[in-house]
Amino acid sequence: MPLAFRTAAVGSTNPAKVEAVRRTLARLAPECAIEAVDVPSGITSMPLNDAELRAGALARARGALERSGAEIAFGLEGGATLDGERSWLTGHAIALARDGRLGEAAWGRMLLPRSATARLRGGDELGDIIDDLFARKESKRQTGAIGLLTDNVVTRTDAFADLVAMACAPFLHPELY
Repeated sequence: MPLAFRTAAVGSTNPAKVEAVRRTLARLAPECAIEAVDVPSGITSMPLNDAELRAGALARARGALERSGAEIAFGLEGGATLDGERSWLTGHAIALARDGRLGEAAWGRMLLPRSATARLRGGDELGDIIDDLFARKESKRQTGAIGLLTDNVVTRTDAFADLVAMACAPFLHPELY
C-alpha cells in the first residue's frame, strides 16, 4: 500500500540526493510532491564517523521540515568512516514526519582506495579526493564516489534511493515499529 504523504521535503539541493528521494517516493507515495530545501547539516564538511553522519542526516531532515510545509522530510548524509589503515564509504538517511515519527537507515560500507584514506586523515573532503582520482568536477552532485568506483553499476543516487526506501519502513509497517 502506498504511503499517504502528499508533500515531502529533502534537506538538500544536491541533485543526487533529491533524485534519490524522488525516485523512491515515485514508488512508495506516487502522489507526493517533493521540495528541495537548502539546509545546513550542522556537522563538519567531511563526516568521518557514524555518529556524525546520523547527526547530519537528522539535522537536514529537521531543517527541511522546519523550512517547508511538508508532511515528511528526508535528511541524507554521505561520508566515510576510518578503521585503522582503511576507510569506508557510507551513508545515513532519516525520514522525519511532522508528527514526530522517525525512520532511519544506514548503508553498508564500501572500501575506499588507500590513497583516499591518507588524504581523509589529512583533512581533505572525499568529493575532492575522488574528483582528483578520476579527473572530474563535482562528482558528489552526480554519480559520486560509489558510481565512479563501481563504473556506475551503483551510483550515489542508487545508494541513497535504497536508504530512503529503508528509512520508510516504519511508515510502511507502523504496527511493527
